[in-house]
Amino acid sequence: MEELFNKVLQVHLRHKDCEEKKANVRVTIELSTTPVHRRDLLVKLTDDADPYFLFTLPISEEDFQSLKVQQGLLIDFASFPQKFIDLLNQCNLEKDSDNPRFLLHLTCQSPMIEGCATFSVVETNAFKHLNHLSLRLIQGSDKEVKDYLAACLASLKTLSEKTKELEKLRSEWTNRTSSLSSRHSEELQLEREKILELQSKFQHEMEQLRQELESAHKQSSQQLQSRVNELETSCRELTERRYKNESIIRDLKIKLTGSEEECQRLKQQVLSLRKENSTLDTEVHEKERVVSQMQVRVAVLEQEIKDKEMVMCRTKEVLEATQQQKESVEETAENKEVQLRKLEATVKSLSEELLKANGIIQKLQGEVRSLVGKVKVKNTVTVSQEKVLRETQAKLESVDRDLQIAQRQVLSKEEEVKELKEQLEMTLQKLNESKEVLKTNENVINWLNKQLNEVQLTKKTPSAEPLDTSSGLSTLTGLRAQFYPQPGKPALSPAMATDVTPTDHRLRLTVNRQFGDSAGLDPKYFSSGEDGIPVYSMSSNIIQRGCGQVFLWCHPHMTCTKMFLPYMKQTSCLVS
Repeated sequence: MEELFNKVLQVHLRHKDCEEKKANVRVTIELSTTPVHRRDLLVKLTDDADPYFLFTLPISEEDFQSLKVQQGLLIDFASFPQKFIDLLNQCNLEKDSDNPRFLLHLTCQSPMIEGCATFSVVETNAFKHLNHLSLRLIQGSDKEVKDYLAACLASLKTLSEKTKELEKLRSEWTNRTSSLSSRHSEELQLEREKILELQSKFQHEMEQLRQELESAHKQSSQQLQSRVNELETSCRELTERRYKNESIIRDLKIKLTGSEEECQRLKQQVLSLRKENSTLDTEVHEKERVVSQMQVRVAVLEQEIKDKEMVMCRTKEVLEATQQQKESVEETAENKEVQLRKLEATVKSLSEELLKANGIIQKLQGEVRSLVGKVKVKNTVTVSQEKVLRETQAKLESVDRDLQIAQRQVLSKEEEVKELKEQLEMTLQKLNESKEVLKTNENVINWLNKQLNEVQLTKKTPSAEPLDTSSGLSTLTGLRAQFYPQPGKPALSPAMATDVTPTDHRLRLTVNRQFGDSAGLDPKYFSSGEDGIPVYSMSSNIIQRGCGQVFLWCHPHMTCTKMFLPYMKQTSCLVS
């Protein structure tokens, strides 16, 4: 049995009807190998304060395969123990933090911590709790608890024996230290006496040496006093010059710090605006994609609605035809009923007449028989017509049901269309808002560019005279960056582009090597040479330098301040 892990970890205990609490639980992981070269992993949870707290889980290779399928693990059985130990160590490292990322949970069914329990490793984030591993542990049986208690008792016995041995060693060590301390105190006393003798001897020698040095010092001090007087006069002159230089340097430093703070603030604003522009671009592209999808879906739904309307029109036409047929059948049935009533009246009159006149009955028997035959024929016709009427009524009912189903489908589709139209209106509203935000950002960038140019014009001063000091301040040279929000405007005149000296060419090469491809700008932010703009270095956007000024080409959604920071620090120039 090889023990892989044995530490006391902080575990969150959870019950059904109780609140969550924290407890220190010892987690032990052991690996055993059977004679058949079969490896089993044993996970055991114990509590040092509670000897009856024991939960175990043996995991064989077959059990691990089912666990791997259930929980979607991506590792095999050989690497599972080490990965599990890494998760436990991560939980142990983050137990003292305010918001730990990895937690250990032990979930029990009853508050007495009995029966089965679920031991899980959970990763927490701002969105949800991710369960990396969940093991169902079984409470130790009476035999296992007795074995565990026997092992604990054996370890306690060994611990008591070791404590006895430790006490013996401690007593021996105290006796030995007392003897050594007495011996060292005697030796220390002898050394102190020797040091006192040497100290008295050295004091006598030092007194003689001090008297000789005082005489020599008096002579040298007289010589140095004259020299000090001369140096004081020269020092006064130098201090006056130094104060003047320091006042000039202080003024220049104040100006330099003010301009640097303003430049840093403007850089931060430009960076924030650049980030906002990038996020807004992505949002606009996403909204456009969603709007196109919604438009396609609306077109499909409109086509379906048109098809349903055509079907409804056809069903309405069929319904009208059936209604007309029903009306005609009802009219014929009413006519037949009127005829039947008339015939019944005639039969009654004939029966009365037959009662009155038997003679007339004999004459009219033939006519009555013929009339009875006609009535039977008419009755058969009316029965057949009633059957046809019932069939038409059944057809009408089925058509009514189909019509109601179609109306319900049309209503549901109309509701879906309304929802899609509302979503489309919301997306269009958000798109308009994002466009307004983009416009405001472009206005802010234009305003910042204008402010930068105005500050450069107002703070453009002649270079200061060189100072004879060790400060190493170099002459400040104005470095102006021109920003063009519209890609169609020229960056500089063709005459300035052609007038390039070898020194300017070397400067462009050094700046290109400084910036190079490290600027990380996308090629879409650079203008092409087809617009009539002379471009010498597309990677760094440097076009021309002349009269202490560097002209740049910048994209509408970008600024050039970040690109010139390394060059500014080397040339002691300010981007205003």
